[in-house]
Amino acid sequence: MISSKQDLSSIVIDSSSFRDPSGFIFSHEKEIYRAINPSYFENFSFFINSGLYSSLSAKKLIVTHSEIEKILLEKYASHKVIKPQKIPFISYPYEWCFNQLKDAALLTLKIQKESLKHGMTLKDASAFNVQFIGSLPIFIDTLSFEKYKEGEPWIAYRQFCQHFLAPLALMAYKSIELSKLSQLFIDGISLEFANTLLPKRSLANSVVLYHLHIHSKFQNATTSKNQIKKNNLSLSKKKLASIIEHLEEGIVGFSLKKKKSTWNNYNETHNYSAQAKEVKEKIISVWLKKTNPSSIFDLGCNTGEYSFIASPYANTVLSMDSDPSCIESLYKNSSQKGLNILPLVVDLTNPTPSIGWNNKERKSIPERGKADMLLALALVHHLRISNNTPFSQIAEFFSEWGNNLIVEFIPKEDSQIQRILSNREDIFNNLNFDSFIKQFETIFELTEKQPIPDSNRILCLFKKKSL
Repeated sequence: MISSKQDLSSIVIDSSSFRDPSGFIFSHEKEIYRAINPSYFENFSFFINSGLYSSLSAKKLIVTHSEIEKILLEKYASHKVIKPQKIPFISYPYEWCFNQLKDAALLTLKIQKESLKHGMTLKDASAFNVQFIGSLPIFIDTLSFEKYKEGEPWIAYRQFCQHFLAPLALMAYKSIELSKLSQLFIDGISLEFANTLLPKRSLANSVVLYHLHIHSKFQNATTSKNQIKKNNLSLSKKKLASIIEHLEEGIVGFSLKKKKSTWNNYNETHNYSAQAKEVKEKIISVWLKKTNPSSIFDLGCNTGEYSFIASPYANTVLSMDSDPSCIESLYKNSSQKGLNILPLVVDLTNPTPSIGWNNKERKSIPERGKADMLLALALVHHLRISNNTPFSQIAEFFSEWGNNLIVEFIPKEDSQIQRILSNREDIFNNLNFDSFIKQFETIFELTEKQPIPDSNRILCLFKKKSL
């Protein structure tokens, strides 16, 4: 609890909230708070008193919060302060799979519809306002609401189209890989640019036609409130609601083209016997129970077989793979079961960097949080061979992401490695267990190792050494 002027030195303002004129996020003693500027008091009070907050929170559409009665820090004495529900791990839209972005878009539209019923509207429809608790999307920006004024268009309409509709249409009509454009254009993909990439057949979709192609003709038009008033633009609440419903119907109808994946049938093509697979799963379960991690990162998770095994042993499981098809499958299964698994599309050989203003607005994965336990199962040989990364650098990489580590070591004679080497020159003379252990033990302590029967693979449990 913030209680004295001496606490001022320990307050850290979040680097991503500097754009918000209504308030800002700050941390204090590992807790997250939101300060509300006096200019937003009226809208915040209406948000609470109108019943909108109660409605959204009861439906688990928005983070809950508690109000801090008094903040004694002199600098922020004029502010209201709330303590919002904490998100286990912050993720970004360019790390989501297609259906995660789709669900985030539908959540935003659902919140806008509910807001209109309570006399309010969303002034901000950024995709960054949505996060995931496990596989459940939830809205996090309590200060994105303002009083609705009859006749005013939706001020966040273009932002919604740039953050959600454009990337979804590009993924649906062109390629799932175009999701990464959202990392390049963190303020949203311009509609004009999106239309240069979309095929002509997209014109047959009325949502894409009206909200992207035609809307893009007004890309450079000012959409500020002052300009709306100046142009005497008016849009009834009924018409606005119909626009929201049209967007909703179109987004629900988006789907991905079927595409073959290299890895989404890996679990059917691995070289484990039934006994070996069972023993491997049991060893991992025993080690997770013993180490009792709060958070687990499953690196190179594939379709999440071991993420599901890890789920009961941690509060949060972050599952990462570079194959969007694998993450789609994992997200579908995890969301149906309501699990604590957050799937993300992440290429470990080129992981999410710090970007945005001063390279601090959006953070790298380790900057957002490290894991108590890393799972690196059937991964190290890919990093060593396919990316030509030395064991020493792989160990250093893991040490920056987590404190404990379960690694599956696969020796050179394994059939999967021989398959990889069949397409390239074999320059890996030190691809053996002794070399692997020697390099990893410069950073980690090997606490246990277990061979997997009916195979030549070895599971290793490591603990990061104290500095």
